[in-house]
Amino acid sequence: MYSTILFDLDHTLYDSDESERLAYAHTAATFGLADPDAHFGTYVDINRAMWAAVERGELQPTDVRHRRFEQFNATVGLDADVEEMATAFVWGLGAHGTLYDGAADVLAALASRASLGLITNGLSDVQRSRLSRLGIADYFDSIVVSSEVGVTKPRPEIFDVAFEQLGHPDKATTVMVGDSLTSDIAGGAGYGIATCWYNPHGKPLAPDSAPTHQIGALSELLSLV
Repeated sequence: MYSTILFDLDHTLYDSDESERLAYAHTAATFGLADPDAHFGTYVDINRAMWAAVERGELQPTDVRHRRFEQFNATVGLDADVEEMATAFVWGLGAHGTLYDGAADVLAALASRASLGLITNGLSDVQRSRLSRLGIADYFDSIVVSSEVGVTKPRPEIFDVAFEQLGHPDKATTVMVGDSLTSDIAGGAGYGIATCWYNPHGKPLAPDSAPTHQIGALSELLSLV
């Protein structure tokens, strides 16, 4: 059905929750945060709110790098250098975390049958470090990182960049695969391509979202090419 497959990275191919937990632990230990586990939920709430603002076009990804720690420090009463915290955290995000089980095998199988692209909302040094460490960059004919191009999913301009790099494939045979209904699915649908919602935990579908496909395992993608 599809000869071009566009992937999201975080929470689709890559266990970003694990990466985030380990990066937070590294940062908390570096700056001597008392009882860091008690404040992890605070960090998560702040971070998610800021990335939601990025999707709405209210912030740039590079803004999130330090602003989340400005707000975190003010909330928990930590007197630490924000830029140093941001640097430690970004290093941790790149250095920790793994692909979901079977993701590399699925990419290898799909790459022999279709053209693959990656479109990710994130910081360049984090995402590039992850791709290099995990050894999956060569599977993709296009890699678009939002902080490098100045636009984020679900905006159509970020899809324009990917399509340019891929040689303008036929939209009718292109599908966007991702876990986020507001970023991946809304972005793909708005661009006029098919969408595939990666939903391994069986979350309910939002009433205003209608992905073309829904899968619970990445291996199910093999039946779409």
